[in-house]
Amino acid sequence: MIMLIPIKIPNTLLFISSLLYISIGLSLGANPVYLYHSCPNTTTFAPNSIYQTNLNNLLSSLSSNATSEFHNTSAGEGSPSPVYGHFLCRGDVNTTACRDCVTFAVKDILKRCPVEKETVIWYDECQLRYSNRPFFGTVYTRPGLYLLNSGNITDQNRFNRLVNETTKAAAAEAAKGLAGDKKFATKDNNFNGFQRLYTLAQCTPDLNASGCSTCLTDAIGSLPICCSGKLGGRVLFPSCNVRYEVYPFYNQNSTTPLPPPTAQPTPAPPSFTSSSNGQGKISARTIIAIVVPIVVAILLVILGFCFITKRAKKYTLAKRVDDITTPESLQFDLATIEAATNKFSADYKLGEGGFGEVYKGTLSNGQQIAVKRLSKGSGQGAIEFKNEVVVLAKLEHRNLVRLLGFCLEGEEKLLVYEFLANKSLDTFLFDTERQGQLTWEIRYKIIGGIARGILYLHEDSQLRIIHRDLKASNILLDANMNSKISDFGMARMFDVDQTRGNTNRIVGTYGYMSPEYAMHGQFSLKSDVYSFGVLVLEIISGKRNSSFYESDYAEDLLSYAWKLWKDGNPLKLLDPTLVQSYSENEVLRCINIGLLCVQEDPEDRPTMKTIVLMFNSYSITLGVPKQPAFYNRTDVDMPSMGLKLDDSTSVGFPVSINEASITELYPR
Repeated sequence: MIMLIPIKIPNTLLFISSLLYISIGLSLGANPVYLYHSCPNTTTFAPNSIYQTNLNNLLSSLSSNATSEFHNTSAGEGSPSPVYGHFLCRGDVNTTACRDCVTFAVKDILKRCPVEKETVIWYDECQLRYSNRPFFGTVYTRPGLYLLNSGNITDQNRFNRLVNETTKAAAAEAAKGLAGDKKFATKDNNFNGFQRLYTLAQCTPDLNASGCSTCLTDAIGSLPICCSGKLGGRVLFPSCNVRYEVYPFYNQNSTTPLPPPTAQPTPAPPSFTSSSNGQGKISARTIIAIVVPIVVAILLVILGFCFITKRAKKYTLAKRVDDITTPESLQFDLATIEAATNKFSADYKLGEGGFGEVYKGTLSNGQQIAVKRLSKGSGQGAIEFKNEVVVLAKLEHRNLVRLLGFCLEGEEKLLVYEFLANKSLDTFLFDTERQGQLTWEIRYKIIGGIARGILYLHEDSQLRIIHRDLKASNILLDANMNSKISDFGMARMFDVDQTRGNTNRIVGTYGYMSPEYAMHGQFSLKSDVYSFGVLVLEIISGKRNSSFYESDYAEDLLSYAWKLWKDGNPLKLLDPTLVQSYSENEVLRCINIGLLCVQEDPEDRPTMKTIVLMFNSYSITLGVPKQPAFYNRTDVDMPSMGLKLDDSTSVGFPVSINEASITELYPR
């Protein structure tokens, strides 16, 4: 991306903007600006084959139809080697620029990917894609590409919020297809007196509104990963893309609708040179004397408003942390919950954990809910209950379970969640009759969702949060098998610049706890990374980490995976139900990432930000894992070290939403 120099003089800014428009206009006749291409060599074709003939016909068809923004077609359907392809031009470029970009792309791609059956190539003005598999009308977010302007913005938190708000507005408009046949929209917003934010969102027009919205939501959710606090950034997926900059990088005339005609013409402002003989002319010094105080006054008002607003937000947030019973929108009365669950009938029971039971309920408006009823004698008292509500009330992410409300009435402590139809991951993953329903595509999506959820907790939420109890039973699945992290009873909240802590009370589930936490009470962001690595290896293998205990080949799943990796046979780790259909590259990449996460030294483990980048970009080379941490059950002697281990275990119910929730709250 372009490196920008901060401009503080308005006239200079206008001049630079003019130069940008001129440069854009001059570049239309030149070759398109190449960004990136992806053509994995997992599927190739032989020269002079039927596939090559069909590909040549397809590219010729795309080139000849480059008279509109988008075109998809196929060649050789019905033959053994069909090929499907499309091009998409940026919504603001004119027909000539679109045609030139597509014409260049069909030649360029054959040089970059001469024998690969699947490819996508991005330019600034257009993208081109083809495959041996039909993909029209389907959302694809892999492979993905991140680009960023390396310059940093001032007041990053406010700027990040503005980017999120403005790109979401553009995405909503693009998904509705308000620009005619295009699924394309731009939005701009004022950041400060000298900088303005410009955003763009676009989908391939073959997607419906729901698919476009889903794709753009994923793309916008990836912006904080690559581009937080940066002057500009973009995320490119095969099915959609988003971009933001602090300069107008698109042609505003072609994206902004004309204003409606006014009933009366607007009168012209009075002229400072009203007569040709100079009478009535106001001097430049007088103009400056009038204008400068006005501009200064406006800036002071804006700065004062921003300061007051920021203070008000901080006060509101602090008040919510200190007193959770005040937000009426979160509070349920006991009678409502009892009616929804038929007074906690056994027929409505979903499961039971270490601190209480979970019930399914239906509110009077038909909404289904899950109610966690903490047992009256449970170890999770008012402090732990308050902790979980405070944490959940602040979190909003598609890969975190959503808290709808709570109830504190008499001895009852209830948490009300969204109901997730497919319960928890362990009910599928470790059930020999149901694990076959978890195809590799679903498992890969689940892994990616968990990673994005943890990244949000670690980097992007209002507080830095360490979950401390990531495990298969705490990963819930919605009707579309999207993963959602649950159970924040043991979560620890920190200031944004704090990343680790110590405790003399060890809480969590054996097998998922990092060695430094289980042995010494030291926890950090890397403790969650370790638990995530265990989860990844369990999802790949379909086996519990503890299932290898006292086996002949390995003492746990981690050592088993490591031995297979070291012996050059990592694919033997794969669940046998997947052997007929899986992506070898994706499986190997996940095993590699899983082993990197469970290394003994926390410093050797990657951050969640790096992990998400590893999943989304194949241009990143993965490190070589070291031997993971091995320790068996007899090695852990907590009492002798003055530490207490609360080893929570599943009690065999079909869903385990809260198996153990002993928490120490550390307020900010």
